Order: sequence, then structure tokens, then C-alpha cells
Amino acid sequence: MNVHRAQEILAADEKIEVDLNGMAVWIDSVDSGKGLVKVHAEGNPADARVVPARELEEVH
Repeated sequence: MNVHRAQEILAADEKIEVDLNGMAVWIDSVDSGKGLVKVHAEGNPADARVVPARELEEVH
């Protein structure tokens, strides 16, 4: 995924499913300058990490 799409998903009113290495995650914030996205595991906000946007995959 690119940073622009991550920003769109973060701003979306509806839920858009996103995976990180097969794990469902929520996008918390996007750093477009660095190309990084802060995410947390769905159902576990304590499991947060910052990853490159390219590692995220939109689930269709």
C-alpha cells in the first residue's frame, strides 16, 4: 500500500480492512514524510507498531 492510500483509509467513514503480514490491523496515524504508518492489531490496541506503508495490504 502507498502512503496516500493509508491516509485515505484513516480518513474514511467506513471500515476498510487492512492486513499486516496476514494480521488484521487498524491504522492509527500516517507519517507521509517518512512513509510510515502506526497500526495496532485489531482487538488489541496495546499491540501497536510503526511500519512502512508498503508492508500493509488492503483486503478486498
